[in-house]
Amino acid sequence: MTRSRVVDVNAVGGKESSSRTSTGMFLRRGYDKVIGDIEKRIADCTSIPVEHGECLQVLHYDVGQKFDSHFDYTDNTQTTENGGPRQATFLMYLSDVKEGGETVFPLAKAIKSSSSNGGAKNGISVKPKMGDALLFWSMKPDGSRDPKSQHGANPVVKGSKWSATKWLHVREYKTY
Repeated sequence: MTRSRVVDVNAVGGKESSSRTSTGMFLRRGYDKVIGDIEKRIADCTSIPVEHGECLQVLHYDVGQKFDSHFDYTDNTQTTENGGPRQATFLMYLSDVKEGGETVFPLAKAIKSSSSNGGAKNGISVKPKMGDALLFWSMKPDGSRDPKSQHGANPVVKGSKWSATKWLHVREYKTY
């Protein structure tokens, strides 16, 4: 696993950034049967073909590591030539986190009120729980970016966080 990177139109493969401090690795589509089965289940759940997905990314966050608030939606020519914009993100929690590490959506509003919002003062906060998955859409039906999809990962306070992310595009995404 290596230091995670962020998308940068001027850097092939992205660049390291203080906004994202996790480590990670990509597992190519069809890497093995288990990955293939996971990708098929994601496709079944989202109704987005497997071929529209980027490689599955496994991420690890130690104490203090985080990912500042950002959008997964991509709308510049260089990053959308292959597959078009990212339309959705499927995030799987591979471990429980003792404290911190929540996925936060600062501009989103809960449809139902609940007694706990994971410590979020505004927006929605999702506490990592092993076996849970989170699907969110980066695009509105007209193809524009949905501002409510802005999200980040709070710093881990105790323990560590393991997750896997699958970004899904509007067209086939080639995984060279």
